[in-house]
Amino acid sequence: MEKDYLKTRFELEEFEKLKKKLVRYECALDVVRTQLSNLNTYYNNFEAINPIEHIKHRLKSPESIAGKLKKKDLPVTADAADEHLSDIAGIRIICSYAKNIYEIVEIIKSQEAFTVVSEKDYLRNVKKTGYRSYHMIVEVNLGHLFSEQTCRVEIQLRTSAMDFWATLEHKVRYKYDGQIPEQLSGELQNCAEQIHALDERMYLIHKVVDMINQSEVDIEQIGY
Repeated sequence: MEKDYLKTRFELEEFEKLKKKLVRYECALDVVRTQLSNLNTYYNNFEAINPIEHIKHRLKSPESIAGKLKKKDLPVTADAADEHLSDIAGIRIICSYAKNIYEIVEIIKSQEAFTVVSEKDYLRNVKKTGYRSYHMIVEVNLGHLFSEQTCRVEIQLRTSAMDFWATLEHKVRYKYDGQIPEQLSGELQNCAEQIHALDERMYLIHKVVDMINQSEVDIEQIGY
């Protein structure tokens, strides 16, 4: 049976209001994407290694927004979405290694095109589920054409391994409507720990290769 919140829709008048608001979110998303694209171009041309593997972006659909408002017991209105949801516009940055994430975070904080209004570090403060990622909410001023209105964009930073796990966990959570069976939940947590260990191990190998390339010493000499 389809979950009730998935059936939720905006009334026609509210839907029309939401469509206009989504134009603002799309513009805000473009501002952040441009800054990150510039950063990606810089790394590709002026640094030996680009820590960014790829960048994804998305704008929530009206159906998804309505469903989230319903789940939060909020009015299914355009104004409620604007006021209470910070992830209508979202960007995900996939980094090569967990260590790179903090480097990118600091660069994002230094951008003048937007302001960081909140951060959640799920790398150091891992969720009980095993979820790891770094979340930021940035606020973008849309300028004179939009009467200096601001818009929020969520940025998530994670490694490929973290992203793979999070995608799987999301599918399982959706299947069980958030109530994942204990045994399956334990398996997911175990996988999360193994993925974290793999991330750390891969980074160690990366650093060892760097040391070898820089010093041209034999691998036995550094005790690996």
